[in-house]
Amino acid sequence: MDSQHQGDKKEPDAKIAKTEEETSDKEEEEKSAKPPAGSSKSGWKNWKKKESESGEESKITYCHWLLKSEPESRLEKGVDVKFSVDDLKAQPNQTTCWDGVRNYQARNFLRSMKLGQQAFFYHSNCKEPGIVALVKIVKEAYPDHTQFDQKDPHYDSTSRKENPKWSMVDVQFVRMTKRFIPLSEIKAHHLAHKADGGPLKDMMLFSRQRLSIQPLTQEEFDFVLSLEEEKPH
Repeated sequence: MDSQHQGDKKEPDAKIAKTEEETSDKEEEEKSAKPPAGSSKSGWKNWKKKESESGEESKITYCHWLLKSEPESRLEKGVDVKFSVDDLKAQPNQTTCWDGVRNYQARNFLRSMKLGQQAFFYHSNCKEPGIVALVKIVKEAYPDHTQFDQKDPHYDSTSRKENPKWSMVDVQFVRMTKRFIPLSEIKAHHLAHKADGGPLKDMMLFSRQRLSIQPLTQEEFDFVLSLEEEKPH
């Protein structure tokens, strides 16, 4: 499902919050140009490992994601970048393009997303950050049109249409989580799991806090989703 409807509106369409750290460093770009990968020593069940004839394991493929967006108004270059889950639900087909990502690692994660994969919709940069909903990828990575729009706060004068620097995907609302899952609760489990080797011990939410697009292992995703069934602490 394409959400190009956003590009048809007269008002600025940069609604996705830029919460990741800024970087234009060439070295960072080259480093992050590699597919997302991590250590295989913990043997988490979701890491899709294909063994070659030599017995070597391939790089990890992430199957789930966490997408941060700001639910409260904040002006960036005169444009309100607020985009809450209610804003997503109000879109045609409850679908939108996830634009405005200007961090190379986050961009590469976007480019790794596959059709149908699910992600947590995470409210960030607000009084109580946390997970509010589930979304799914309905269109894989394609050029982010905001990089070429001089009126957009995420305009990038160094990007060329013949070789676009930035990408976006389309996401569609799936459902609200059964309850709001606050960052504070996820962090408490993360700290406990660091001590006992639980599934959230290496969760990127706590090592790259400002990154707006984050991969999740199947085990991380399943554990966090299970929290919706519990009473809030």
